[in-house]
Amino acid sequence: MRLLISGFIILFSSFSATAGEVDVLDVKAEKNASGSYRFSVTVKHADEGWDHYADKWDVVDSDGNILGTRVLAHPHVNEQPFTRSLSNIEIPEDVKYVLIRAHDSVHKYGGKEFKLELPR
Repeated sequence: MRLLISGFIILFSSFSATAGEVDVLDVKAEKNASGSYRFSVTVKHADEGWDHYADKWDVVDSDGNILGTRVLAHPHVNEQPFTRSLSNIEIPEDVKYVLIRAHDSVHKYGGKEFKLELPR
Protein backbone atom coordinates (compact mmCIF):
# COMPACT_ATOMS: atom_id res chain seq x y z
CA MET A 1 0.00 0.00 0.00
CA ARG A 2 2.81 2.42 0.88
CA LEU A 3 4.40 1.80 -2.54
CA LEU A 4 1.07 2.52 -4.25
CA ILE A 5 0.68 5.84 -2.40
CA SER A 6 4.28 6.84 -3.18
CA GLY A 7 3.73 6.04 -6.84
CA PHE A 8 0.54 8.11 -6.87
CA ILE A 9 2.33 11.09 -5.30
CA ILE A 10 5.14 10.89 -7.86
CA LEU A 11 2.65 10.54 -10.71
CA PHE A 12 0.48 13.41 -9.45
CA SER A 13 3.44 15.74 -8.93
CA SER A 14 4.64 15.12 -12.48
CA PHE A 15 1.31 16.46 -13.79
CA SER A 16 1.72 19.81 -12.07
CA ALA A 17 4.34 21.02 -14.59
CA THR A 18 3.28 19.16 -17.73
CA ALA A 19 3.58 22.17 -20.02
CA GLY A 20 7.39 22.03 -19.99
CA GLU A 21 9.50 24.66 -21.71
CA VAL A 22 8.52 26.67 -24.76
CA ASP A 23 10.18 25.81 -28.10
CA VAL A 24 10.82 28.04 -31.10
CA LEU A 25 9.80 26.01 -34.16
CA ASP A 26 10.26 28.46 -37.04
CA VAL A 27 11.35 32.02 -37.76
CA LYS A 28 10.95 34.24 -40.82
CA ALA A 29 12.68 37.60 -41.07
CA GLU A 30 12.11 40.34 -43.63
CA LYS A 31 14.24 43.43 -44.08
CA ASN A 32 12.14 46.51 -44.78
CA ALA A 33 13.07 49.38 -47.10
CA SER A 34 13.88 51.44 -44.00
CA GLY A 35 16.50 48.86 -42.97
CA SER A 36 14.58 47.54 -39.97
CA TYR A 37 13.41 43.94 -39.68
CA ARG A 38 10.10 42.18 -39.16
CA PHE A 39 10.21 38.77 -37.46
CA SER A 40 7.45 36.16 -37.55
CA VAL A 41 8.10 33.49 -34.94
CA THR A 42 6.30 30.20 -34.41
CA VAL A 43 6.41 28.78 -30.89
CA LYS A 44 4.96 25.69 -29.25
CA HIS A 45 4.13 25.28 -25.58
CA ALA A 46 1.50 23.24 -23.78
CA ASP A 47 -0.06 26.34 -22.21
CA GLU A 48 -2.12 25.43 -19.16
CA GLY A 49 -3.71 28.82 -18.49
CA TRP A 50 -2.60 31.96 -16.71
CA ASP A 51 -0.32 30.09 -14.27
CA HIS A 52 1.86 28.49 -16.98
CA TYR A 53 2.07 29.81 -20.53
CA ALA A 54 4.50 31.07 -23.17
CA ASP A 55 4.76 34.77 -22.34
CA LYS A 56 7.38 36.22 -24.71
CA TRP A 57 10.12 35.68 -27.27
CA ASP A 58 13.33 37.64 -27.89
CA VAL A 59 15.62 38.48 -30.80
CA VAL A 60 19.19 38.29 -29.43
CA ASP A 61 22.56 39.06 -31.05
CA SER A 62 25.70 36.92 -30.64
CA ASP A 63 26.84 39.04 -27.68
CA GLY A 64 23.60 38.34 -25.79
CA ASN A 65 22.07 41.78 -26.40
CA ILE A 66 18.29 41.71 -26.71
CA LEU A 67 17.37 43.55 -29.92
CA GLY A 68 13.63 43.09 -29.57
CA THR A 69 11.00 41.34 -27.45
CA ARG A 70 7.50 40.26 -28.42
CA VAL A 71 5.33 40.01 -25.30
CA LEU A 72 2.63 37.35 -25.51
CA ALA A 73 -0.14 38.87 -23.44
CA HIS A 74 -2.27 35.78 -22.77
CA PRO A 75 -2.20 31.96 -22.82
CA HIS A 76 -2.79 30.13 -26.10
CA VAL A 77 -4.27 26.95 -24.63
CA ASN A 78 -6.25 26.00 -27.76
CA GLU A 79 -3.90 27.47 -30.38
CA GLN A 80 -0.67 25.46 -30.66
CA PRO A 81 1.72 26.02 -32.24
CA PHE A 82 1.12 29.70 -32.93
CA THR A 83 2.91 32.49 -34.80
CA ARG A 84 3.26 36.11 -33.78
CA SER A 85 5.21 38.95 -35.37
CA LEU A 86 7.27 41.92 -34.26
CA SER A 87 8.26 44.80 -36.56
CA ASN A 88 10.71 47.69 -36.62
CA ILE A 89 13.63 45.81 -35.08
CA GLU A 90 16.83 47.75 -35.68
CA ILE A 91 19.84 45.46 -36.17
CA PRO A 92 23.38 46.74 -36.68
CA GLU A 93 24.90 45.97 -40.11
CA ASP A 94 27.73 43.90 -38.61
CA VAL A 95 25.25 41.41 -37.05
CA LYS A 96 24.92 38.45 -39.43
CA TYR A 97 22.97 36.04 -37.20
CA VAL A 98 20.40 36.34 -34.47
CA LEU A 99 19.08 33.87 -31.95
CA ILE A 100 15.37 33.66 -31.25
CA ARG A 101 14.59 32.33 -27.78
CA ALA A 102 11.26 31.94 -26.05
CA HIS A 103 10.23 32.27 -22.41
CA ASP A 104 7.43 30.84 -20.31
CA SER A 105 6.00 31.98 -17.01
CA VAL A 106 7.30 28.96 -15.03
CA HIS A 107 10.54 27.65 -16.59
CA LYS A 108 11.72 31.02 -17.97
CA TYR A 109 14.17 30.29 -20.86
CA GLY A 110 15.34 26.82 -21.77
CA GLY A 111 13.42 25.31 -24.68
CA LYS A 112 14.59 24.99 -28.30
CA GLU A 113 16.10 28.16 -29.71
CA PHE A 114 16.43 29.13 -33.38
CA LYS A 115 19.57 30.60 -34.97
CA LEU A 116 18.80 32.63 -38.08
CA GLU A 117 21.04 34.17 -40.72
CA LEU A 118 19.63 37.60 -41.49
CA PRO A 119 18.51 38.43 -45.03
CA ARG A 120 20.48 41.40 -46.40
